[in-house]
Amino acid sequence: MFEAHVQDITQEAFTGALPGDARVDSLIAAAHARYRDHGEGVVADYIPILSEADPAWFGISLAGADGVMHSVGDTEITFSIQSISKAFVFALACDARGHEYVHERIGVNNTGLAFNSVVAIELNDGSPMNPMVNAGAIATTALLPGATPEERWERVRSGLSRFAGRELGVDEEVYRSESETNHRNRAIAGLLQSYGRLEGDPLETVDIYTRQCAIAVTASDLAVMGATLAAGGVHPVTGERVVSAGAARDTLAVLAGCGMYERSGEWLFEIGIPAKSGVSGGIVAVVPGKGALGLFSPPLDSAGTSIRSQRACAYLSRALGLNLFASTPQRGWHAAHPDPAVAAAAVPLPGPPPGAAPHLHPAAQIRKAG
Repeated sequence: MFEAHVQDITQEAFTGALPGDARVDSLIAAAHARYRDHGEGVVADYIPILSEADPAWFGISLAGADGVMHSVGDTEITFSIQSISKAFVFALACDARGHEYVHERIGVNNTGLAFNSVVAIELNDGSPMNPMVNAGAIATTALLPGATPEERWERVRSGLSRFAGRELGVDEEVYRSESETNHRNRAIAGLLQSYGRLEGDPLETVDIYTRQCAIAVTASDLAVMGATLAAGGVHPVTGERVVSAGAARDTLAVLAGCGMYERSGEWLFEIGIPAKSGVSGGIVAVVPGKGALGLFSPPLDSAGTSIRSQRACAYLSRALGLNLFASTPQRGWHAAHPDPAVAAAAVPLPGPPPGAAPHLHPAAQIRKAG
């Protein structure tokens, strides 16, 4: 393992803030209007029930680390969380087992291969490599404490509910559909067990993992869940500490490197925000100290990522200054050395279309913007 030898150094954080509420409202409305009529992509059908989603659905929510919510479009339609659950279960595992243990058991490096690759396990002596691919996610789920499968499942469900600030449940139809088609995940779990990389019974663990992917959420839920990570593990509305600041930091680091699978490098290069996607069309994108985007639109690209959602992320990353790698000169230098690209981009943006006013998250007392 990489040794940094900085355990005696306190982690500090210096972050900016989101623009004013009115500008945020205007920009998420502009992003929605810009991409809502884009018709590219196909709805996932390898899990049969997912194919029934309406390809026209599209919603964008942004939850600030201060608890302010901004939303436009189909942000209260429920869908199964799918692989986005991996991020929050990993945070729970880090909180329960600790930084070094989870690092050693799961790993944090990108495989460069598909999310359900068996070859990646074999090439790395049985290591799942990272918690965002299926092998690593299954191994991570197995790390959660519990004397029985039921206790471990409740740890998952209640943990994700605390991230959302409301009780979450399973879409039983999605769970049944996935249970009938998850043969590859069972094989992956068996392979991990053969290498001594899986704690507990592989079939029981896969069943818990299948249930966690079938938890029903909304785009607004994803934004609030992501904002909890952005706020160092503290829920921005309830004030509850859901996970430690270290667990939140570790999760965002893994999302940055591995959250978008083999395209994670491209995502960081173009958008610059730690993020996780799911094949039901959701994306959560988290900006430390500022907040998080929760987006939903079912049509996917060839990598299984929502096309409208990723385009809206790219737009808002630039327009709201969310890219972690973007910076401006220090005060004084900026006026003397203006950036031509910034000046050229400083054009008026449209206001929100009729009916696009921000609204409250239905399950929590989130302060309304403005």
